[in-house]
Amino acid sequence: MNTSDQLDAAFSALSHPTRRAMLARLAEGEATVNTLAEPFEMSLPAISKHIRVLEKAGLVKRGRDAQFRPCTLDAQPLEAIAHWTARYRPIWEARFDKMDQILNKLKDVKND
Repeated sequence: MNTSDQLDAAFSALSHPTRRAMLARLAEGEATVNTLAEPFEMSLPAISKHIRVLEKAGLVKRGRDAQFRPCTLDAQPLEAIAHWTARYRPIWEARFDKMDQILNKLKDVKND
């Protein structure tokens, strides 16, 4: 999968709050599908679909431990997102600096 496709898949996977919550849980360590399903009021097949989306994006890997298939986080696609967004950081910082200057001017005018 090329970088553009990897970014598309990762952003698509991250677009759903359930999948983001699952990744947050997996950041704490491996978990079974049942463990990942616990906080959600949805069927196990629906949970499995979410996990498949995360797997397809490369964000989750499933292992084998006897009859269990524990899921683990693979942060490599998140690193690709971080590198992609880093290119835009100077733009955001310049805009925040400009906003800070405007707010300070408004504060100075209010205090006069």
